[in-house]
Order: sequence, then structure tokens, then C-alpha cells
Amino acid sequence: MIVTVTPNPSLDRTYELPELRRGEVNRAATDRVDPGGKGVNVALALTAAGHRAAAVLPLGGTSGQLLSELLLRQGIEVAAVPVGGATRTNVSVVEAGGTLTKLNAAGPELTAQESAALLAAVRLAPGTYDRVDWLACCGSLPRGVGPEWYAELVAQVHSGGARIALDTSGPALLAALTARPDVVKPNREELAEAVGRPLATIGDAVDAAGELRKLGAQQVLASLGADGMLLVAEEGSWYGTAPVAAVRSDVGAGDASLAGFLGAGGSGPRALAAALAHGAAAVQLPGSVMPTPADLDPAAVTVTAEIPLDRQLRG
Repeated sequence: MIVTVTPNPSLDRTYELPELRRGEVNRAATDRVDPGGKGVNVALALTAAGHRAAAVLPLGGTSGQLLSELLLRQGIEVAAVPVGGATRTNVSVVEAGGTLTKLNAAGPELTAQESAALLAAVRLAPGTYDRVDWLACCGSLPRGVGPEWYAELVAQVHSGGARIALDTSGPALLAALTARPDVVKPNREELAEAVGRPLATIGDAVDAAGELRKLGAQQVLASLGADGMLLVAEEGSWYGTAPVAAVRSDVGAGDASLAGFLGAGGSGPRALAAALAHGAAAVQLPGSVMPTPADLDPAAVTVTAEIPLDRQLRG
């Protein structure tokens, strides 16, 4: 059992069209609606891979009800915390060349009582801590919830004896590091923001990950986009890449990577390879669709302890 926590979930509506023309009527070739939010995506990817997953999340309004129904249809146990505001809806527009435009809503503002109820719901999530392999806590914090919320959650999970993976950014990430999360998963931009400087090379990313470990992270799983992924831990550091024929949508690719990492044990080069395979498969699927085992190409993944520190990062 892996329990995911998504403080600011969403419905993700995706439109695919040949080209986005600003100021004109655009007709989509396809459209779809998926349950969304980083922790939700992790739960979907885990379930697609045959793992048991539960999702703890605040839900409100008809959009929240639909989100719960979509998750239940896909075999995910839902631990819902009712809130007064409506669950947000995000819109993604994907052009034929792979260009992605996203419109993310802010989401509801949680009251102090709702924030406390969400924290309490994690303790009561299916499985309880002594039967849970990992808790994955992912995404931005909703309005009304202070950056210390994730730090409180990490401390609570550790007091129950479970391991916790954290995928967030900004002040919430920095505050949570003091509670020593078992793994954090920043992307390149989030890693640069955390250390306060740009990252030009893979070596810069390794150094930045090392700084997060000094601040409290036990492992750093860093996504570098098209340049691959890094895993920096006490046991060692590894770098890996996975080829992608064509990017269809990168929505949720990092979440798929985290699911692959946790599903493969959550440490070491084998777990990094699984993260890469899941991420590469996800970007070749529409919208925020999570990959199944049939979508993966683990033979194409390369992982090494000989990290090319001087290699320039693209973009």
C-alpha cells in the first residue's frame, strides 16, 4: 500500500489541436478529462502498475464529486476531506508539435479547521502507518495553508514509523527539509529555486542536490527534463537517461517518475531506472494519462554512477 496526499487536487481537462491561435476560435481535435493533482497522478500510476494505492485529498463541489468518482472507477481508495470551496479545474492545450499551454486555477482556500482535518485524515488513511510502504505527499499547498504544513506532515508520518516522499517547491519544500523527508523530488527549476542560483551543468545539479541533503533531505530524486534524472543519497549518486521518440504531453510525467521510483522500492539505481522508464512513457501519452507496464521500455534506460558533471543542461 502506498498512500498519496494531494492538498490541492484538480480535474484536468486537455484539448489537443493542430495549432493554438490567440484571439480566434480554436477547435480541438480531441478532448478529455482526467483526475489531476500531483499526488493523484502518483496514485494513478501506481494503480496502473498493479500496486495498491489510496488518495487523501480535500474535495468540494460537483468537480470534487466527479474527481472522486473517476478515482474510484480506476481502483483507487479515496479518503476525502469535505471542504467548502469547489475543487479546481485545470486546462491544458497541446499543439501538434508538442507545445503545451496550461491554465491552472488557484483552487479553494482552506479554513484552519479544514487544514487540520486534512492532516488528521492522513493518520486515518487506508492501511495505517504500520501497513503502509510509503506516503507520497505532492503538489502545491492550497490557499489558507501555511508552508509549515508539509513539515508537520513529515514529522507526523515519521512518528508513526512510515517513510515519506515529498514533491513540492518553494517555502513549503524548504520548511519540510528540517523534518528530514525520506526523499524529495524537485525538477530542475525547483532545485535551482531551492538553492538560490541557476543550474548550468549536471554537476551544478549534483551540488544543489547535495545542499538539500545537508538541509535534511535523505534522498534527492531530481528531474532534469530532457537531460535525464539524478538520484543523490547517502549510499551514492547515480545519473540516468531514457530516450523519447516524441513528446505528446509532459503533464504528470514527474509524478509518473515518482510512482515508478516508489514502486521499485524507493532507493538505489534500480528505483532510478524505474523512475526514468515511467517518466519517458508518460510524456508519450495524451494529457495526464499515466503509463501501464505495456507502455514502459526499461531496456532503453541507462543508469550510471559515472556522472557527466561537465555536461551542459539544455534550455
